[in-house]
Amino acid sequence: MGLLSEFPVVDGHNDLPWALREQVRYDLDRLDIAGDLSARLHTDIPRLRRGGVGGQFWSVYVRSGMAGDDAVSATLEQIDVVGRLIARHPRDLVRALTADDMESARRDGKIASLMGAEGGHSINNSLATLRALHTLGVRYMTLTHNDNNAWADSATDAPGVGGLSAFGREVVREMNRTGMLVDLSHVAVTTMRDALAVTEAPVIFSHSSARAICDHPRNVPDEVLELLPANGGVAMATFVPKFILPEAVDWTRAADENMEAHGLHPLDTTPPAMKIHEAFEAEHPRPVPTAATVADHLDHMRETAGIDHIGIGGDFDGTAFTPRGLDDVSGYPNLIAELLSRKWSTADLAKLTWQNSVRALRAAEDTARAAQAVRGPSRATLEELDGEPAA
Repeated sequence: MGLLSEFPVVDGHNDLPWALREQVRYDLDRLDIAGDLSARLHTDIPRLRRGGVGGQFWSVYVRSGMAGDDAVSATLEQIDVVGRLIARHPRDLVRALTADDMESARRDGKIASLMGAEGGHSINNSLATLRALHTLGVRYMTLTHNDNNAWADSATDAPGVGGLSAFGREVVREMNRTGMLVDLSHVAVTTMRDALAVTEAPVIFSHSSARAICDHPRNVPDEVLELLPANGGVAMATFVPKFILPEAVDWTRAADENMEAHGLHPLDTTPPAMKIHEAFEAEHPRPVPTAATVADHLDHMRETAGIDHIGIGGDFDGTAFTPRGLDDVSGYPNLIAELLSRKWSTADLAKLTWQNSVRALRAAEDTARAAQAVRGPSRATLEELDGEPAA
């Protein structure tokens, strides 16, 4: 923990807010993260502390099946619960809006709490809504989730607009102007390339690993990792088994089909849903990755993108399964130990855990100041730039 005391983990993606919605409808008395919640969640304050977490992007995710104003309202509810968590636990959590805020939290021994919106459907095709989310503290937006939206293609949907539409490119420009990081996890490779061609600021991948190690569309191909040095972006390796261990891909597909056969969403991690998963796993043993599996991805990502362009995004409480040794948010020291055994230097590890993520946010802030000096808020609409939607 010596390294993590000085340079704690900035984790790019944690779905605790959605888990609180699903399990207790945001009743924080029923799931109080001040105590041990290991029977219900991957995340609580004692385990964040044991894990050496000093910065957390809380995902204000809503499912891409939600649309229109319903998606916006649900996103606002997610933002609200993050604020309530911070207010409820002021000795441990502190709101962070800037890179300076993150550094202040580190000096004060608190966990810098930022927010990321997971999926462009959260703005309902409105740049004013995008700006409002930034005003409320959202510091990145994932351009899609598992499904396409009207202006961007997802990695796990059929091609729609061929990457980013004209309005999608305007979304990226407006994110640059506000200082919101463009997150390219979940998006198609065409969308990655279009966003990198347009953006003036570093991008992130908040929770994606290396496609060369595990050929899953949610991962980043080498051809895109190689573009990160010129952009300044950061790819944050995730821990989700089906994204990091090839043997887990087919198993997870069968497990998801089993969930759907029981009338449940594959991403459901409530206790009743986990019982269905456990029964399936008892009959069909699950391939289990380890911290070494994640380290294999980080080794490759460092070799391909460079040490200045990698980070960590576990996706805790957004996945039913985790690697052995990275079972919950207390597990990061196991990953650091594995990387140390592979001769990673302390300087390299400091970049991985803290410095790269803080640098990317600071660069987005610098880009925003420069952009705001020359252009005002965009009033563009989807209809103006992309034409009327097909009937």
